[in-house]
Amino acid sequence: MCRNIKTLFNFAPPATELEVRDASLQFVRKLSGFAVPSKANEAAFNAAVEEIAAVTRRLMAELVTQAPPRDREVEAAKAKARSALRFPVER
Repeated sequence: MCRNIKTLFNFAPPATELEVRDASLQFVRKLSGFAVPSKANEAAFNAAVEEIAAVTRRLMAELVTQAPPRDREVEAAKAKARSALRFPVER
């Protein structure tokens, strides 16, 4: 899966509309192979992004969990630590 698609479920505060749209855009880009579609494909591309965003919003609303909501700052710090281990800075 595309590295730029972030987990959106079970965060406090919940995922924003922008985050949902960005994830949908990345998903459609990955599937289509287009970073920017041609004029001929633009309508289909944009329609797919909107449909994926709608399905994502519905999925987020219907999912349930017993786990406490995750903190965005804590998760970002964990990701940064994993990245530092994976890509050490050499001096």
